[in-house]
Amino acid sequence: MAHRLAKAIIASKVIDLIAKKYKQPIDGAMDLFYMSDTIKLLGDDETGLYSQSPLYVFSLFEQEMNSKKD
Repeated sequence: MAHRLAKAIIASKVIDLIAKKYKQPIDGAMDLFYMSDTIKLLGDDETGLYSQSPLYVFSLFEQEMNSKKD
């Protein structure tokens, strides 16, 4: 599994963003992120998502959450 450190750093920052925006405790934000399709994309080296900013990954997460509301 290449790029593990980058993925871990991005995931940590995205979880912080989720916690702040959705007023969730860290463990709740972790649950939301780790149950999302976005984390699966981040885990797949083929997507190259590990080279994007945490804000970009967070925006993908938000798009996913908004699409599930509709």
